[in-house]
Amino acid sequence: MANVQESIEVSVPLSQAYNQWTQFKEFPRFMSGVESVTQIDDTTVHFTMDIGGVRREFDAKIVEQIPDEKITWQSVEGPQNSGTVTFVALSATETKVTVDLTWEPESMLEKLGASLRLDDRQIQHDLRRFKEFIEGQEVETGGWRGTVTEGEVE
Repeated sequence: MANVQESIEVSVPLSQAYNQWTQFKEFPRFMSGVESVTQIDDTTVHFTMDIGGVRREFDAKIVEQIPDEKITWQSVEGPQNSGTVTFVALSATETKVTVDLTWEPESMLEKLGASLRLDDRQIQHDLRRFKEFIEGQEVETGGWRGTVTEGEVE
């Protein structure tokens, strides 16, 4: 298993950063390799990815979601991955976003990339793109404020 933890500070209020992250269909605008994300229901999203010429599709289940705090997911099919994105207010206009990702490299190329920490660099790059994206918006493109506990919407 490979583990990545990266953070960035964004110059937007906590709720704006959190709300934007709940708009999964917007991920291709700031996440390299993500071609599309389709929301199947309140707790399931389908990813289509192309990273380094390797195309993969998988579903992920949101297992915990607390507005303005965190979103935790786990893949339910396809490449094994899980993680948590946390949001912490640093001030009224500054938010720290942290991605903590665990994934299972499958191919030799993925294993090599993980050993060279290329996945860390990719997450850093994507967080910088998220910062540019969210700071360039007057408001978030939407938001979902529901709570999920143990994979169930409350």
